[in-house]
Amino acid sequence: MLKVHDLRVCYGDVPAVHQASFRVEEGEIVSIVGANGAGKTTLLKTIAGLLRPDRGTIEFLEQRIDKHPAHEIARLGISLVPEGRHLFGKLSVEENLLLGAYVHPDPQGIKSALKDVYELFPVLKDRSRQKAETLSGGEQQMLAIGRGLMSHPKLLMLDEPSLGLMPKYVTLVFETIERIHEQGVTVLLIEQNVRRALELADRAYVLQTGRIIAEGTGTELLGSELVQKAYLGL
Repeated sequence: MLKVHDLRVCYGDVPAVHQASFRVEEGEIVSIVGANGAGKTTLLKTIAGLLRPDRGTIEFLEQRIDKHPAHEIARLGISLVPEGRHLFGKLSVEENLLLGAYVHPDPQGIKSALKDVYELFPVLKDRSRQKAETLSGGEQQMLAIGRGLMSHPKLLMLDEPSLGLMPKYVTLVFETIERIHEQGVTVLLIEQNVRRALELADRAYVLQTGRIIAEGTGTELLGSELVQKAYLGL
C-alpha cells in the first residue's frame, strides 16, 4: 500500500531523516518506534505532504505522491492524526469532526462518516455541542482520532496518540486502534510507548537519529537485545 524509499528530509541544511526506506502492506498495523528527535514526526508529515523530501520517493497504492500537495494526498485516502491533537478549541466537537470530512463529495458520505465515529466514540456524540477545549485530554485524543476517520481513510497515520494521557486513556487508545484495524483500516503508528506499539504491530521499524536501524515483526523487535536495552531498560 505504502512504499517509502531512500527518503531524506531536511529542515534548512539540517537533515532530520536520512535514507529511510520502509513499507506498509494493506491490512497491517505497522509501528515506527524511537526516541524523541529520531525523525518520526518528520516522516509522517512528509508522507502527508506537509513537508517535501530532499531525496527519495513515496508511493501510495502504486502512485507516486511525494510531489503532491497535502489536500490531494488526503483525497487519495491518507489521514494523519497529528501529535498534540491540533483541535480547534473554540469549535464544538461536531464542528471539529466535520472539518475532517472536507474530502467527501456528498452529504451522505459525511453523514455516514459521522455516524461511524459516534458509534466508535459514544462520548463524542453525548458531547457533540461542547467546545473541544472543554474535553479532557483523553476525550480530546478520541476527537482527534475521530476527525482523522471522517475522511474514511485507507491508511490512518497516528503520531504519538498516547502522549500525555492518563493510564486508562492509554489503554483505551490502543484498544481503539485495534478496533479501527478490525474495521479494515490500515494503520501506521508512531509511538514512544515502545512495548505497547510493538505488541500491537504486525511489523515494526526502529528509527534512530533519522535512520531505520532495525525491522521485523512486532514480536521479533520486542525480543531483540537492541530494543530491550535502548527502549525498555532491560
